[in-house]
Amino acid sequence: MSQDTISLDLELRDTLGKAVKHIRTSGKVPAVIHDHGKSSIHVQGEYVAMSKVWKQAGKHHPVELTANGIHYTALIKDAGIDPRKNRLIHVVFNAVDKNQTVEAEIPIHPRFAEGNEASPAERAGLIVLEQLDVVEVRALASKLPDFIEYDAEVLVNVGDHVTVADLIVPDGVEIETEAEHAVATVYEPGALAAANDAAGGTAEEAAPTEETVEGEAATSAAETEKSE
Repeated sequence: MSQDTISLDLELRDTLGKAVKHIRTSGKVPAVIHDHGKSSIHVQGEYVAMSKVWKQAGKHHPVELTANGIHYTALIKDAGIDPRKNRLIHVVFNAVDKNQTVEAEIPIHPRFAEGNEASPAERAGLIVLEQLDVVEVRALASKLPDFIEYDAEVLVNVGDHVTVADLIVPDGVEIETEAEHAVATVYEPGALAAANDAAGGTAEEAAPTEETVEGEAATSAAETEKSE
């Protein structure tokens, strides 16, 4: 795991439910800390600081929280995002013991040969379609890696692929995702375009309408209010 310590100072809050919208308009983000079956701790933090922590920690890096003078080591369990503004609106933390085995989602990254920024297939004009962005793992909270890699140099010809079983897994980390699940596969550009056309998928058709986005925002807000 990365040795970087991610810290965040939070304030206790009494505002709950729909009234938390006033917290957001004041430039803060409501959050909750779940602590091993104890009563939930309702907190809030500055938007800029909370967003930075969310981007740095994701759902895999422990965060050192301080709230009302009490320290917690926690993982981010969930984060609510307003899809219209792409803004963080709510965070749920799970307090953990650093020596406790936890489950987490770890990002997957390709590993290239020194001096390269693409696989042999991509350097030859082929397309590598990434089919899995994260993998579920179990490990001690103190042993969670920031990412897990696969050897992208094995992706050379059309049909070459990497599965979860091919991931380079650090010691002490157990993969929960099925070993057969594809991570990345090499395709010939023309064949991939033809397959997309046959499936009737285009970027324009997939683009959400304004009504869809507003509906997603309303649903997200409703679900967030229940957890607040």
